[in-house]
Amino acid sequence: MTDARAAIAKLRVELEGLGVTDAYEVCEEAILSVWIGLVISYKDGFYHWREGVRETRHLGTDAVGCAIRVARRHAELRTDVPAWWDDLTATLRGDAADYP
Repeated sequence: MTDARAAIAKLRVELEGLGVTDAYEVCEEAILSVWIGLVISYKDGFYHWREGVRETRHLGTDAVGCAIRVARRHAELRTDVPAWWDDLTATLRGDAADYP
């Protein structure tokens, strides 16, 4: 297991402890999707979490602190869904399929 994957695994455990149980790893990279538009990666000793175009970083040795910040933002997003969310979900999910 690479350092990045180990760091993401540790963060995922911390997030689950804070009630964020729907996060999942994306692709083969060490990327954790917490909520549509809110993703976390690990690189060069830092957790990098993105929300739309905004990027925040957190020291990679502090999975607990990063999980607290991300869980707080996750709760805020769930409570007050931003206007851009509907557009982003439509773009990422695409149109519904028409089956005969």
